[in-house]
Amino acid sequence: MKPIKFLNRIKKLVPYSAQIKLQHIHTALVSQWIINKGSQPLNWQKKSAMVFAPHQDDETFGCGAMIALKRQQGIPVTVVFLTDGGQGVDKQAPQVNEIVYTRKQEAIEALRILGVGESAIYFLDKKDGALHKLTQEEQRQTIAQIVELVNFHQPEEIYVPHSKDCHNDHEVTFTLVKSALKQVGKKIDLLQYPVWAFWKSRLFLRLKLQDIAVAYRVPLAPVKAQKTQAIACYDSQLISLSNAFVKHFSETDEIFFKTDY
Repeated sequence: MKPIKFLNRIKKLVPYSAQIKLQHIHTALVSQWIINKGSQPLNWQKKSAMVFAPHQDDETFGCGAMIALKRQQGIPVTVVFLTDGGQGVDKQAPQVNEIVYTRKQEAIEALRILGVGESAIYFLDKKDGALHKLTQEEQRQTIAQIVELVNFHQPEEIYVPHSKDCHNDHEVTFTLVKSALKQVGKKIDLLQYPVWAFWKSRLFLRLKLQDIAVAYRVPLAPVKAQKTQAIACYDSQLISLSNAFVKHFSETDEIFFKTDY
């Protein structure tokens, strides 16, 4: 039996609460192993940054400490959200336009806490959950928007969800940004941040050892209170996320993976 089929069969036999506990343990072990054994400090102090997030909350979960540390030193940080976040709630939620408005306000407040002003936040408003369904023309237009923003802000670093982050919108965001950078024609550091990769990618079935060979870490401790407060802004999301998943992002250093394009 293939490993993935075996794990899926086991998953059906294990109570949901036990699954969450095992996922939390797995995520903590993988993260701490990378932080302690497989990573080096990221020289984040001086470089301006642009963060691309598929949904409103990914930027805070994956990059909140990095953003806060840079902004404390007056370093420019721009954040770009690709989707409108309209699907990111349970089935009892209000109309999509209300969800979109709520999530945008949550993002603006979370980023204010991290030190990013509203003028440095962009919403591209693609349909949530459908980035992988963009037509070729829609892909071209989205890539052109990204190129325009990168050329305007001239960031020295770009942060994007991991290419194997176990979520269509996250992985397509990586692909779109990577395609855009090829058009920019200027060398910019590209760093991937995991949101779901450690949680869903059991025992490195997707995230291989070679993927973590270029891992870097950013300390959480100096800005832990800020990041925790920013995460708490996302009321609409926290009600549907497990406490263990959320807790992970406020108790460990942030991990990034440099990549070429």
